[in-house]
Amino acid sequence: MASVTLRNVCKAYGDNLISKNVDLDIAEGEFVVFVGPSGCGKSTLLRCIAGLEDITSGDLYIGEERMNDVPPSERGVGMVFQSYALYPHLNLFDNMSFGMKLAKADKAEIKQRVDHAADILQLGHLLERKPKALSGGQRQRVAIGRTLVSQPNVFLLDEPLSNLDAALRVQMRIEIAKLHKQLGCTMIYVTHDQIEAMTMAQKIVVLDGGYVSQVGKPLELYHYPQNRFVAGFIGSPKMNFVSVAIEQVEDERVMVQLANGASFWIPVDGTTVNKGDRMSLGIRPEHLVPCDEGDACVEGKVQVVEKLGYETQTYLNLEHMDADFIYRRPDTLPVEVGDSYKVGIPAHRCHLFHSDGRACRRLYQEPGV
Repeated sequence: MASVTLRNVCKAYGDNLISKNVDLDIAEGEFVVFVGPSGCGKSTLLRCIAGLEDITSGDLYIGEERMNDVPPSERGVGMVFQSYALYPHLNLFDNMSFGMKLAKADKAEIKQRVDHAADILQLGHLLERKPKALSGGQRQRVAIGRTLVSQPNVFLLDEPLSNLDAALRVQMRIEIAKLHKQLGCTMIYVTHDQIEAMTMAQKIVVLDGGYVSQVGKPLELYHYPQNRFVAGFIGSPKMNFVSVAIEQVEDERVMVQLANGASFWIPVDGTTVNKGDRMSLGIRPEHLVPCDEGDACVEGKVQVVEKLGYETQTYLNLEHMDADFIYRRPDTLPVEVGDSYKVGIPAHRCHLFHSDGRACRRLYQEPGV
């Protein structure tokens, strides 16, 4: 195991800057997920840690050693790619042991390591099979096992589940989380799927356009996003946003007015807010409530209803607000397309964002965060 530290790391291809002034501290044994939309630089950053890409500027440390000029094979990292990259003519044992054989390791040690990895990944009964005889999930486990055999100090996983179907993705993310708990190793995992990030990570790094937008525990990012980008990216369905006018300001609360004329106080830090500002109010679909339970109500026409059995997601086009809301409730909801429907906004679950996307610090303490 080893810690990973990045100090002001930048990566550019010519004049195109991909990773921008990245500062990160990843503790020994920590499971960290890089998440963000396509093109945000998360895979590039992972490849810089692996040594597959040169760092343009800044410093990378694994443990106490600066790694900028150290070859990939000497960094003590193992990488699992999006593609399984298995040799089709070799059986599982030979695929998993290929790197050790190239390094001319002792045969007894090779067998011991492969058997140990296969036992951890429940592949012991499949070692004589070739990749074509395996399911997608089994092939992905072999790819992880090949990295496990090399006994790296740091595991790097680049969207390893993206080629699997939905059910296998759920199964494999549970297995990877169990593997991390069992090994206690440092893992850095890249995904564009924020559900994977929320369910697997001890710490999430949200990337936006090459910059680190926010770093924190999953529930910290969910309940206390520092900007509108993180608020909209973390959470599924994404957060609802609507424009509001600022009517009154105090240090620990702000009064907002909706376009329908409803006004209410939100418990946020008001020291950076001015009366008369136009700002964005955010509220998660699952935090909306029946109209009589809210501090304000909004009404809209039902555009789409998704009845999933365990919950209902209702898409509303709000009247006079030029905005859409998603209302998420457990179980079933007696509503149909074309209906007019009212939902309530609880003030203590609201977020408030400046025009540049900065969040006002929420003062409501969410349980368990």
